[in-house]
Amino acid sequence: MQTSDFASSSPDTYVIGIDYGTDSVRALLVNARTGAEIAQAVHPYARWKEQRYCNAAKNQFRQHPLDHIEGLEATVRQVASRVPAEQIVGLAVDTTGSTPGPVNEQGVALALLPEFAENPNAMFVLWKDHTALAEAAEINQKARTWGGEDYTKFEGGIYSSEWFWAKIMHVTRQDEAVAQAAYSWMEHCDWLTLLLTGADLPTFKRSRCAAGHKAMWHHSWGGLPMEHFIVELEPKLTLLRGHLYQDTFTADEVAGHLSEEWATRLGLTTNTVVAVGTFDAHAGAVAGEIEAYSMVKVMGTSTCDIVVAPMDEVGEKLVPGICGQVDGSVIPGMLGLEAGQSAVGDLLAWFRQVIEWPLQTMLASSKVLSAEQQAALRQEMSDNMMVELNKAAAAVDPDESQVLALDWVNGRRTPDANQALKGALMNLTMGTSAPHIFRALVESICYGSRQIVERFEQEGIPIKQVIGLGGVAKKSAFMMQTLADVLNRPIKVAESDQAPALGAAMYAAVAAGVHANVVSAQKAMGNGFAETYEPNPARVADYQRRYEQYQAFGQYVEQATELRAGEVAETELVDHA
Repeated sequence: MQTSDFASSSPDTYVIGIDYGTDSVRALLVNARTGAEIAQAVHPYARWKEQRYCNAAKNQFRQHPLDHIEGLEATVRQVASRVPAEQIVGLAVDTTGSTPGPVNEQGVALALLPEFAENPNAMFVLWKDHTALAEAAEINQKARTWGGEDYTKFEGGIYSSEWFWAKIMHVTRQDEAVAQAAYSWMEHCDWLTLLLTGADLPTFKRSRCAAGHKAMWHHSWGGLPMEHFIVELEPKLTLLRGHLYQDTFTADEVAGHLSEEWATRLGLTTNTVVAVGTFDAHAGAVAGEIEAYSMVKVMGTSTCDIVVAPMDEVGEKLVPGICGQVDGSVIPGMLGLEAGQSAVGDLLAWFRQVIEWPLQTMLASSKVLSAEQQAALRQEMSDNMMVELNKAAAAVDPDESQVLALDWVNGRRTPDANQALKGALMNLTMGTSAPHIFRALVESICYGSRQIVERFEQEGIPIKQVIGLGGVAKKSAFMMQTLADVLNRPIKVAESDQAPALGAAMYAAVAAGVHANVVSAQKAMGNGFAETYEPNPARVADYQRRYEQYQAFGQYVEQATELRAGEVAETELVDHA
């Protein structure tokens, strides 16, 4: 835990932002008026760390709610102990998304019930779980052909296997016991907020951010897609539509207060306001001091690109191929637009695992090193591998390597979601080294980012500045300089190491009445920027040429993927006949 100076006699008020990432949860205690970060704590998910309930070969990634509950208690109690409980006036939760899970009529996550405790289908289906590819394809087909409203049009026109309805359909078809027991389904950010407040499920305030970007919610058709559309997709969901919600709420609103149980468990009081839940990237964008036509890149295991724009300026304009445009999903009163890449930190971590495999495997049978020495070497490698790869890749002369990569190892999120796509490498030679490949992977991430910027601008949404935040932005100067060169734009990096948690704290401060609105909270609580990466004019032309090669390579791989998918479908049809 990191702390700043604090006097216990301070009359100030405080808020807590709770940020649930892919691998861990962190809590951040913040001065609600100034934004000073008083204390932070991080808790890795124990079961997730062991990759229990996951199968990467099948793109199955599930998380047990006990990981989330244990992390909640461990982190919040730690930071809350730094100040008198009555001075902590609010808290808010942000999570990854879309990460839905099934609940019973009381709102209890099914995996917390004894009969479902070890069933992955009863757990939260993590954002990067792509087991619902077929169901996403069905949703897209139905939305275009059923004769009614195209419910995907405010979500970029392409529904993704990463999102709410596709995952629910898949689990419902795969597991009859879960389908029967699931009274409703909840996004992770909503479920945690319900847990903390002890609210009644029928009247609980669901997240506008989650519903609008992932569940096809829009006010123009009265909320969620009509029941007839859902039932045509999957008859087993006949009752679910009525057990969900109609209205949604922005993250600056009050969801309730801490229940007596959770006030006791966290060392707080029942006077503590709990704000409506939200997604991590949107909270991070708030902490990154997003303003009209800024793009905030929240760079972690994946990257989410968040843009806000005045409603009256965007009007009826639709941006195809993104992850939604939702009134109030980031800053109430403004349109929030989301795009992103499915693998960024995950892509680099994959490569690290590949090159570590021989040594990690051989260490286990080493007759030279003791068990203690093996453990020490593993830890040393874990601590230093990414640092050394970044240094070596940055030192590569771009003219000596023509390696080109596609960043689609976890599919493509935007532009134009296609989670069936795979990563690829080309132009390997006998002279290709690990740093050459690593550099190509970093470049591919930056080219993918450029495609997103260009899509927004082609559709009339100008990008006036780019802001980076998150672990990758803070830790990899090589990545950020390459990004500035590829985009040919300056990249500002936010100061806070825990931007999503800080953004959640800003929402909590508004909900608790400390600030009048989110913009006021940003101005008062923002931490500013650590540095700015300026594009190197000497590299811009070369990256333009390589970007064009990336685009051509991507088109080839996408066409080959579609051809292969068609051949597989035809074979399955013949076999079935």
